[in-house]
Amino acid sequence: MKVAAITVGVNAVALWIAAWIVPGITLGSPTADTTHNVLAVVVIAAIFGVLNAFVKPLLKVVSVPLIVITLGLFLLVVNACMLGLLSWISDKVNLPFHVAHFWWDAVWGGLIVALVGMLLSALLPDDMEWKR
Repeated sequence: MKVAAITVGVNAVALWIAAWIVPGITLGSPTADTTHNVLAVVVIAAIFGVLNAFVKPLLKVVSVPLIVITLGLFLLVVNACMLGLLSWISDKVNLPFHVAHFWWDAVWGGLIVALVGMLLSALLPDDMEWKR
């Protein structure tokens, strides 16, 4: 349970920073109160964690040739696909997360989410069981 909470927290911060930096990504509703927006961000981050756990590995396996040919740069496209899928799911379940354009908004957002997630994971203590 602790591992899931930390993962959702890292995802929430990473998505919030991406939405703050990239103008084409919206997270939260400007008309809603703070509690509603925070709850929405946590739910969106949880969905993003589930997508990263189940869908992202499948996308990586399918795109191995492109990842090898581009020396790993195609992983940016995979990350952008994950944000695009999250935007589509959020739209279907009426959550306030939207990526306006795949190219460049989702690509920049995917890069930012990956970098922030990596930085936050590096800042957490090494004795955490989820880092093993």
